[in-house]
Amino acid sequence: MEETNSNARIEAFSDGVFAIALTLLILDVKLPATAFIHSSSDFWLALRDIAPSIFAFVLSFTIILISWVNHHNSFKLVNRSSASSIYANGFLLLTVVFMPFPTALLGQYLLTDYAAPAVVLYNAVIAMQSIGWILLGRAAIKNNLAKNEKVLPTVRQNTTYGYYAFILYTTLAIFAFWFPFAIAVITTLTWIFWLIIGIRTKYE
Repeated sequence: MEETNSNARIEAFSDGVFAIALTLLILDVKLPATAFIHSSSDFWLALRDIAPSIFAFVLSFTIILISWVNHHNSFKLVNRSSASSIYANGFLLLTVVFMPFPTALLGQYLLTDYAAPAVVLYNAVIAMQSIGWILLGRAAIKNNLAKNEKVLPTVRQNTTYGYYAFILYTTLAIFAFWFPFAIAVITTLTWIFWLIIGIRTKYE
């Protein structure tokens, strides 16, 4: 039987990678072994101490979820693949799988005097993910992978958004050297904005 979706295997593999990345995020959200809990009050204090880790987990979960939705919709615009698009997709997935590492650092150091490297790395990874989207879009355009001429402007627009995102999160990464907490807040607000836009978007 002829396969109706030539990208089915790529999408299935990608979905698995997204699912694994989402699962790995929660592994670092736990009470430290050194926590002394002898009462309910101690328990609440311990939970308060890991609040930054919970925040980082929720933020990264949102980012990866939005990325998965965008990935799903981007593959609706193409009906075949090329070597460059497969490797571009692989690079994008690399940035997704790497996300749990800066997430753990952000949760551990956000409210400390050592927050800057964690926030810088966090935004740098998001900027690298933007490069993945750019490469994926450029591969689709260069190799004529779009389903038809009608969706081609959308592919180009998505690629342009990738450039905007790269500039934004690279800038945030740079300023995080001096203003880590403020940049963490701004980063969070940008993804709340993307989440609201995504919820309001009608998908086919």
